[in-house]
Amino acid sequence: MVRTRFAPSPTGNIHIGGLRTALYAYALAKHNKGEFILRIEDTDKKREVEGATEKIKELLNLFGLIWDEYFIQSERVKSGIYKKAAEKLVKEGHAYYCQHEGRNAKKEGFSKELRDSCRDKNLTSGAIKLRVPDNEKVSFKDFVVGKEISWNTSDVADATLLKSDGFPTYHLAVVVDDNDMKVSHVLRGHDWMPSTPIHLLVHKYLGFKLPEIGHLTDILDPEGGKLSKRKGSTSVEGLLKEGYLPSALLNYVCLLGWAPKNNQEIFSLEEFVAMFDPKGFQKSNPVFDRAKLDWMNGEYIRKADLEGFIRMLKSESSGFSEELLKKIAPLIKDRIKKLSEFGNYTRFFIEEPTVEKKLLGPNSKKHLEAAKKALDKIKKWDLEEINEVLMEAVKDNGFKIGDFFMDLRIAVTGTRFTPPINDSIVILGKDTTLKRLSKVT
Repeated sequence: MVRTRFAPSPTGNIHIGGLRTALYAYALAKHNKGEFILRIEDTDKKREVEGATEKIKELLNLFGLIWDEYFIQSERVKSGIYKKAAEKLVKEGHAYYCQHEGRNAKKEGFSKELRDSCRDKNLTSGAIKLRVPDNEKVSFKDFVVGKEISWNTSDVADATLLKSDGFPTYHLAVVVDDNDMKVSHVLRGHDWMPSTPIHLLVHKYLGFKLPEIGHLTDILDPEGGKLSKRKGSTSVEGLLKEGYLPSALLNYVCLLGWAPKNNQEIFSLEEFVAMFDPKGFQKSNPVFDRAKLDWMNGEYIRKADLEGFIRMLKSESSGFSEELLKKIAPLIKDRIKKLSEFGNYTRFFIEEPTVEKKLLGPNSKKHLEAAKKALDKIKKWDLEEINEVLMEAVKDNGFKIGDFFMDLRIAVTGTRFTPPINDSIVILGKDTTLKRLSKVT
């Protein structure tokens, strides 16, 4: 059975790259009728952020990436499974005790200090480090890259496997857990590649079967270099707060390093799982393109029915009555690309705008006086009547249509960018519209 896992550390917000890893692992499992595991790797207690584990679970549920099994590494420490594995390696000469912990686990694959002086001291307590041999070749076939990757062990550092407090490092825990949980395929970011030779050796020395391993491309920043996790704008939670829909964001993320055979761009999670093929993984690094994400999000907004769109706007429409929202929603639905743009387009419906006179054209006084005169005589305040009297005013006075309606728009709403102005005037009502025109003229 195909069994994959998403194994985040609860040390902060899920980055866009983390969501992509979870999505690909989920799709690989579910396409093959397999199982998807969520494993919280929380053995680095110093860096753990309170509430991060619950946030990870909440976001995966939001995106429909539902796990079949769930594990927390720190709870597994109590069983002694990692300590037992580390001590086995010591006993068989593949590891040794040391008095210091070592360097950062993620960067420890390559180092100037490759061999620790502790390895010849025959210590009987402390942290446990891997005894990496010299001049041996370790290799594996990367199923994403599609080729064999190898290292000479003389270039691989003695990595810490078990800290003196009994907690495993990533190097030991990931190997023990993947074996114990029968993980068949491992997908992870390219930045973890330097740790792979260490894991290959640990697998070999513990007698474990090696899973299929694949390293995903780096997501690049449009400004150059790898997309930084420190940019709040690329955290999943940050993007959702900006007004991107979960369905659109997930759709966009699946195309950051993978492409379908038929070049289809818009599809649901279910459609993505059905068409998923590891052969679609791309070799070149994708760029995080905001314009493309905006376009895709706009497509999802337009696909929604009116009721669904109104529900989407719930967090963005404070101060708007349900009745008002029902009137505004049809006017704005095809104009916005992000839900967060709703307020910019519609705030004038519930707040009197401040009109900057410099935005008005040179003939604005004539335009607005004619508009006020035309609108004032209307008895039945509806779109048909408003359209008719305003176009009569334009024709009778020889106004340029574009200039006339832009001045009207700015005077009534305070901005150049709004839903259709005549439809907006219908919703605002006669008294409010005339009051705003009078204030400007």
